[in-house]
Amino acid sequence: MADDTLSDEDLDEIYRRMIDLFIDRANEFAETNSQENVGLALLYAAARFNAHVVSQHANSLEDYEKDLPRARQFFQGQYQEMLEENLEDYKAVFSKYANFIKKQ
Repeated sequence: MADDTLSDEDLDEIYRRMIDLFIDRANEFAETNSQENVGLALLYAAARFNAHVVSQHANSLEDYEKDLPRARQFFQGQYQEMLEENLEDYKAVFSKYANFIKKQ
């Protein structure tokens, strides 16, 4: 089913399901790799995939190059907003999950 035929609620449910699947997979990787490396791998994968998405909207290299400033601004802004939201969420529940934090 194409995205444009789905309701906002359906799209939100699909979006959240994808997020949960990515996080589940990241948690699996974190069992045998450092969390920092898993986070950086996710970040790189997102950057790589989003560069692909931007390229798919361009009909030529000229169009692609023209789209780059807007794409950079969009993705950087989105990441900043998402990071701020999640940092605040974790701050709100920090003491509840403090026992999971490794003390050095």
